[in-house]
Amino acid sequence: MAFNSLFYTSLIIFILGLIYKISRWFSRRIGVPADDLTTRDRVLSAVRGIISIIFSKKILILLRVFILDVILQMRILRENFLRWLMHMFIYAGFMLLLLVHGLGTPFYENIFTDYYSTINPFFFLRNFFGVMVIIGLGIAVYRRLILKVPRLKTNAMDRYAIIILSAVMISGVFLDGVKITSYTIFQTMVEDYADSDDEDEIEALESYWVKYFGVVSPNVEPPFTEELLEEGKDLDESYCADCHSPIKSAFAGYATAVMIHPIALMLDRMDGTTFFYYLHIITSFLGLAYLPFSKMFHIIASPISLLAGAVMDKATSDPANIATRQAVELDACMHCGTCSRRCSVAVAFDKIGNINILPSEKLLFLKAYIANKPLTKNELRAILEGIYLCTNCDRCTVVCPAGIQLRDMWLNVREELIQKGTPVPLILSPFSFYRGLNRQYLSDKAYPKPLKTAREAISKNRELLKQPEKIIPLTPVDREFKVASDHSTQASTYSNCFSCENCSTVCPVVENYANPQEVLGLLPHQIMRSIGLGLKDLALGSNMLWDCVTCYQCQEHCPQGVKVTDVLYELKNQAVAEVNSEGATNAVKLERDGG
Repeated sequence: MAFNSLFYTSLIIFILGLIYKISRWFSRRIGVPADDLTTRDRVLSAVRGIISIIFSKKILILLRVFILDVILQMRILRENFLRWLMHMFIYAGFMLLLLVHGLGTPFYENIFTDYYSTINPFFFLRNFFGVMVIIGLGIAVYRRLILKVPRLKTNAMDRYAIIILSAVMISGVFLDGVKITSYTIFQTMVEDYADSDDEDEIEALESYWVKYFGVVSPNVEPPFTEELLEEGKDLDESYCADCHSPIKSAFAGYATAVMIHPIALMLDRMDGTTFFYYLHIITSFLGLAYLPFSKMFHIIASPISLLAGAVMDKATSDPANIATRQAVELDACMHCGTCSRRCSVAVAFDKIGNINILPSEKLLFLKAYIANKPLTKNELRAILEGIYLCTNCDRCTVVCPAGIQLRDMWLNVREELIQKGTPVPLILSPFSFYRGLNRQYLSDKAYPKPLKTAREAISKNRELLKQPEKIIPLTPVDREFKVASDHSTQASTYSNCFSCENCSTVCPVVENYANPQEVLGLLPHQIMRSIGLGLKDLALGSNMLWDCVTCYQCQEHCPQGVKVTDVLYELKNQAVAEVNSEGATNAVKLERDGG
């Protein structure tokens, strides 16, 4: 009764956790596009979407994906055979073990009146599927601790999953082994099922079980006579055969019984059966209750992610369903590191050391970020760097075994972060181009806001440069700025400029405006002269730096061979470096001041 209560308590926790997780799928906000969507809108949209898929040709796509990617795990097989083998052993073994053994007591006994866990096929299959899981766990430990797959990171959640599953499987195998050798269990069986008080018959049956069923008896020891064993066999067929398959069918438990044979009587006196029974049951129920709150929940979320991703399209699907799918995808991540191994900028992690550059680690941040967990300024700066270094190559999405649309995830999260006013110089990042391609998914007000914020952070004298007719005091000459501008052959050519204005005349950006100086600040030839005069605030404060389309017209038409476009590149890099340097200094100051 106590264990029934424990089982139903664990089951209730599991169901409540499952409901909690599913409710979060319809309430999580990931990125700006999801802000205006209510939970009700997303639930109704999901119901409509499911119904429309069921009654359309897309149901065939779902069947194909379910067989190939969910059941056969072909996405993983295409990437790595050893990892596929590991996943199939753990995933398939665990699910099948749950079916033939975990659900035995509460379900099978109510359906099959002759159900016994010690008869075949249950006896054999329980061991077979359990060994599958153990082998899979062994491969997982080998890959993480010995093989040390590049960029495969092991966190606390990975360790918990391995430890809990290992405890469940190993305790189950040892429980079988101890029960096989237990003389106490044999005595209980005789009392319950043997219809005889004859001591000679009991001795014959006991001898038969010692010989063929692995029992370790304090009373009888081999060798036994053929007559005694034959009598024991007849008694076994009369009393026990219907509820006990040959003991070697439980090959894992039998091997364990052989291993512990020398200490079997001691374990029996210490009530080892009860100990391993409690250990197995408690770890099993703990794993069941913990499943919705651990990475193991991906066994539910990943198939849903794969199926949803197969029939949804960003251009045509309801935005509410896109938002819900992305919430599911956060739970679908199994932290396998496949995306990080394929990431085109993962080499930057090797150089910089910022773990948030790796896609698999960015997803871990997203889970904390979406849950509104507090982040320090340094943590936020690290994730910003990881997000903006992304080249939007989509290699992570293509190889993700859970079907997570990672590139779309990065777009949404980056948009949310930059809308909060973080002055990131994204004009120089590869993200700015991809963001422009996705402009139709952003509001008219949302798109220019971060661009303006970034420019204002870089161009400190922007307002001053908007007043070209006003007499302004010259700032002190910054000789270090001039020296810094000479650090490359291309940039040093600014000194050849004699302000013929040829570069500004042929510039298509300048030509685009009726009063270009009002919009752009300094024109190209004026920027060259500002460098020559050492006027740092003017040279770095012009919008011309950021509006330059790098057509190289200015550079091609310069009679003095000034590398105008290359000089502008150098100035942009210098401006961004100063913004990053000031941000880092401010962050250190805030931490020192307790901010």
